[in-house]
Amino acid sequence: MTDSRLKMALIGCGGIAQAHWQGIQRVATRVDVTAVVDNNPDAAKAMAEQTGAVAYTDIDDALKNGDFDAVDIMLPHDLHESAATACFDVGKHVLLEKPMAHSIESAERILEAGSKVDTVFMIAEQAQYWTDVAKARELMDAGAIGEVISASGNFYDRVAIDLDAPPPWRYSLAVSGGGLTVDGGAHWIRPLRMMMGEVDEVIGVAGHHVPRMEGESWSRMLMKFENGTVGVLTCQNVMHAAGPTDMFRVTGTEGEIQITGGREGQLMLFNRDHPRGESIMNAVEGKRDSYGAEIKDFCEVVLDSTTMAAPPEYSLGEFRTAQALYRSIKSGHWEKVW
Repeated sequence: MTDSRLKMALIGCGGIAQAHWQGIQRVATRVDVTAVVDNNPDAAKAMAEQTGAVAYTDIDDALKNGDFDAVDIMLPHDLHESAATACFDVGKHVLLEKPMAHSIESAERILEAGSKVDTVFMIAEQAQYWTDVAKARELMDAGAIGEVISASGNFYDRVAIDLDAPPPWRYSLAVSGGGLTVDGGAHWIRPLRMMMGEVDEVIGVAGHHVPRMEGESWSRMLMKFENGTVGVLTCQNVMHAAGPTDMFRVTGTEGEIQITGGREGQLMLFNRDHPRGESIMNAVEGKRDSYGAEIKDFCEVVLDSTTMAAPPEYSLGEFRTAQALYRSIKSGHWEKVW
């Protein structure tokens, strides 16, 4: 029923909540935000004023008294398990920001709890909805670059350092479960998996250059995929000017696919028919709307019983890939992802 609507609570009113709210307004327009939750009263109040929702500072209070059927959980990683299970217990549909948790053990407990309820459980990973990645895979499947050999990804994330302010929660290993690779790097691991197939094993290096950040602030990872292809992923925090680079490049026996970043991001195809490159699409709008697309997908699964783009079990792959990298740094050897 396309006229049905979904009442949702936003749990966590930090920066990512703004992206989700904009996505609801632009794309997931069948969602009504009726409650917002944050233990910071000012943050909850500000979000309530934006959305017209009722503000709560305690999740249990919201679950007891709020008027909503689904939740969008956007909390620090170490709080995902307690929040998700509390919502499962009272029959709420759960959309949970990636990564699923701060540890494999916690993620597996969440998956087990989610498997025992009749409500919808989905992990929010907006890269699943990047239109250029989907088109790249379509071109690969059509043989546009011949037999696929390898891929590369480059994730550069600018950070501003304020040593007078408390460090972000993401800088804590106990809270986040890792550094840059497990957090923002997940948005590059997912497209590599979508284009190249499942990751089998990895080896890599990492280091620290961002003050007070306990996890790695840069990493370089070699990847072997189950189908025999290979890849490399660079994750880098930058505190300075940086030049342009590919977001992704996929090489085959007869050509290459390139995905560029920035405001003029393009999907380019290089092959015998297009030796100088052909612009297949501009995907800036698709990336901008990917937060809304993931929430729209979740909403349609709940309201229309559609099939979600990626089940929660699949979403464990990014976290497991990052954890395999961390093990490889200690062992000096290739480490299995699964």
